[in-house]
Amino acid sequence: MNAAELLERTLYRDGLMLVIDKPAGIAVHAPPGGGVALESYFDALRFGLPKKPSLAHRLDKATSGCLVLGRHAKALRKLGKLFANEQVKKRYWAVVKTAPPEPTGLIDLPLLKVSQGSHRWHMVVDDGGKPSQTDYRVLGSSDHGVWLELSPRTGRTHQLRVHCAAMGFPIVGDHLYGVAENNISRYSLQLHAQSVEVPLYPKRSPIAVEALPPPHMYSLLKECGYTL
Repeated sequence: MNAAELLERTLYRDGLMLVIDKPAGIAVHAPPGGGVALESYFDALRFGLPKKPSLAHRLDKATSGCLVLGRHAKALRKLGKLFANEQVKKRYWAVVKTAPPEPTGLIDLPLLKVSQGSHRWHMVVDDGGKPSQTDYRVLGSSDHGVWLELSPRTGRTHQLRVHCAAMGFPIVGDHLYGVAENNISRYSLQLHAQSVEVPLYPKRSPIAVEALPPPHMYSLLKECGYTL
């Protein structure tokens, strides 16, 4: 990743907001021990403004796709309210190991963050956790997996990964909550933020942005019926 590549990954830009196509395998924030992160290159996305943009939400390190940035403090406050009030619609594509019991459905399982010490933690399904809901829809299937559309109603950390695993259809390549395949690398999680709809301007239609799936998902998606 470099500044030039990040510029090429800009999917949408206006005076308040940017949407970029985040690559898989790079964290949005620098880890506690330091290292390269996506936000290290945000200075290249100023597009004439005095300050670089900032994250309006987050995607996991291993997740690719639509990532929303605010271009200045006022924009970030506005976007923050939209995300906090769950007004931003996000759709993800995933390839899971086995088929859900029904072609469409709602996963309604509360999630709790559990610390493991030394900056380590994971999410678990727990009645004492925060309410968490995900709609799913089967888009295709093959002998090697099932292509799902996942639409989170809430925005909990690792929500889609935990929900799918808890329901018995873990996401392929998920080394934390599922069973990683031997032939899929650690950063080849089959989860992609395919689209986002942001109702940024009250008197206009929501801004809708889509990101093509990353190369590491092409083969399994194609087997499931995906075509460009």
